[in-house]
Amino acid sequence: MEAVIKDGGHQYRVSEGMTLDIEYRESAEPGSTLEFPEVLLVSSEGSEAKIGTPTVSGAKVTATVIGDVKGDKLIVAKFRRRKASRTRTGHRQKYTRIKVDSIAG
Repeated sequence: MEAVIKDGGHQYRVSEGMTLDIEYRESAEPGSTLEFPEVLLVSSEGSEAKIGTPTVSGAKVTATVIGDVKGDKLIVAKFRRRKASRTRTGHRQKYTRIKVDSIAG
């Protein structure tokens, strides 16, 4: 069974048992359960896909929090010619890693 969920301005295509990195949540403790009530599409093998307008009523996805992870480091370099001005900064985004347990709908 697969679904498309909406969380934090992003849409994710998920299936049961997969791991996924979503936007960082401070309140999510490892081992806790998250529910995603905004399900945009639900499909299973052998049946027709349910497409929501905008969400599928009665559908939800539950997941278990694995922990917090950091993404790849991004280097931002600014260079202004003939000004002797150079700036180099880095950024590393935090994510919350989850494992999808079940898709109901």
